[in-house]
Amino acid sequence: MDTLGQLDELLKVSGIDVILLDNFSVDQMRRAVARRDGQGLTGKIELEASGGVNLDKVRAIAETGVDRIAVGAITHSAPGLDMGMDIEAGI
Repeated sequence: MDTLGQLDELLKVSGIDVILLDNFSVDQMRRAVARRDGQGLTGKIELEASGGVNLDKVRAIAETGVDRIAVGAITHSAPGLDMGMDIEAGI
């Protein structure tokens, strides 16, 4: 989901546990939390921030009140390690 309008529609759907806020600005995240909370859905629907999140932004994002933060930079920016395993069969 990538707009506040889409969020408004999802907040009407029964049975949703988590909504992913994809590439939202910090201000949009803050507004998303306010919309969810304003409908009495705090603790019923969690909001997860994702997309464009890096470790430098985590504090500001956490301060918006979102419940989860996905930091893809931890995995897709990790350096690779080339390993090999040679096994010799002893006959």
